[in-house]
Formats: sequence, C-alpha cells, structure tokens
Amino acid sequence: MAEQHTPGSLIVTLYGAYGRDRPGPLAVAELIRLLGALGVDAPSVRSSVSRLKRRGLLVPERTPEGAAGYALSPDARQLLDDGDRRIYAPSSAHLSDGWVIAVFSVPEAERHKRHLLRSRLVRLGFGAAAPGVWIAPARLCEETRHTLRRLQLDAYVDLFRGEHLGFAATSESVSRWWDLAAIAKQHEEFLDLHEPVLRSWEAREDTPAEAAYRDYLPALDSWRRLPYADPGLPGELLPQSWPGSRSADVFGRLHARLRDAGALFVTGERRP
Repeated sequence: MAEQHTPGSLIVTLYGAYGRDRPGPLAVAELIRLLGALGVDAPSVRSSVSRLKRRGLLVPERTPEGAAGYALSPDARQLLDDGDRRIYAPSSAHLSDGWVIAVFSVPEAERHKRHLLRSRLVRLGFGAAAPGVWIAPARLCEETRHTLRRLQLDAYVDLFRGEHLGFAATSESVSRWWDLAAIAKQHEEFLDLHEPVLRSWEAREDTPAEAAYRDYLPALDSWRRLPYADPGLPGELLPQSWPGSRSADVFGRLHARLRDAGALFVTGERRP
C-alpha cells in the first residue's frame, strides 16, 4: 500500500521535528535539499512554502549567512508545541477526568465560520454529540482554547466541563459520537506501513543518518495525524483489541531509534 505525503505536510513535519532546535530559520536551499531526499522536487517545495507563508505558519527571515529562509511564526510554534503533548507522549484519558463540551452558535451571515468551527473541532479530536454540541476528553480543553483563539473563533463558542450521566451507557454513546471503526482503520494502516520498517531497523546494528531521516520523517508525518483523529478515549470505552496502543508503541520505538540519527542528516553533521 503506497502512502501519500504532501510537500506542505512534510515541511510542517520537518519544522516540528527539527526546525525548533535551530537558532535561526531554515534556508530555502536547505528545505529543497531535505525535501529532495524524500522525492519532492524544488518547484513543489517553493510553492508549498509560499502557501504556508500565506497561511501565517512560516515567516520570511534571513539566515545568519544572509541566505533567504523561513522561520516558524508564533502561531505555528504554539500549534507545534500543543501537538508535542499528543504526538510524542500519547496516552488514554481516564473516565474520571470527565469531558469538555463545546457549544457554538454562528450567525447565518457568517455561516462559513460554522464549517470552519466544525472542521477544527473534528481535527482536535471532538465527537459530535448533537447539532452544535461537541465533546472530547477534558484534557484537550487548553489546546482547544489555544486553537479557537488563534483562529478568532472563540467568540462563537462556550466551553464546559462535565460528566456523562446517561441515559445510554457511555460506551454506547461514544460509538455514536466518534466513528471508532474509521479511527481503528487509520491505526491499522499506520501499522501496515511502518511496523515492517521498525522490524527492519531492529534487525540491524547501524543507523545511517540519511536512511534514518528518510524513514523517520514520513513515519512522523503519518503518525502526527493519528493522535488528533483518535482523542485518546478511556480504554474501558473502546472495543477489545483496540490498535491504538500498538501503533503508539511502533511510533515510539521508531522515534527512539531514528530521530536523533536523522538530525545529523538535517544539520549535515557526521557521526564521529
């Protein structure tokens, strides 16, 4: 099964994995080199960078050597910092933590913002409890605040914390609020693609920098979406043999094995 990675997504993943460790921006030439190693041509890199700039995620900045480059905007850095907690330390919520409820109302004259609100809540991991009423584990509350404020959508939303009191069993309600079969399928697709990669690396002793980078960045690009599609529901509410913990383990082991070696390719360093 082939896996599709858009240049824009790979650039965001690259900045998230390695760009924040640098004191300055990434030069355009470096972006072209690093994306080229993954099969992305230079025109695609340049056009994707332009789109990310228009979206306010990248800002133009000169490198210390005077070359043209791009750095993360403050909003993009906040977005990536929020994502770190999900991507690198995924865990299941506890039922006793309760839920965060988002209730929104958008005037008809601004109905385009209604679609934006729905899509953003879905991307944050919310499930639809009723029209205009969305629910997620309570631990996602602060990230939800950051996101809605960043998008200037907070004026249309009220957030509440609470517990589910019935009448249906919470496990039954959860299966209506989220498409659990679709989420499980995403985990299984990740495992199909990246578990063999992990087995291959664990069968060898060396970790060449470029090979590590070539396998790590696409794995991270695939994985970073999953903790958003899957909000980390309490285990007692999920079907038996839920694949989420297994896919998290596979990514965690790939990260431990490949991330730092891949950084050497990004910086152009060599192992001593």
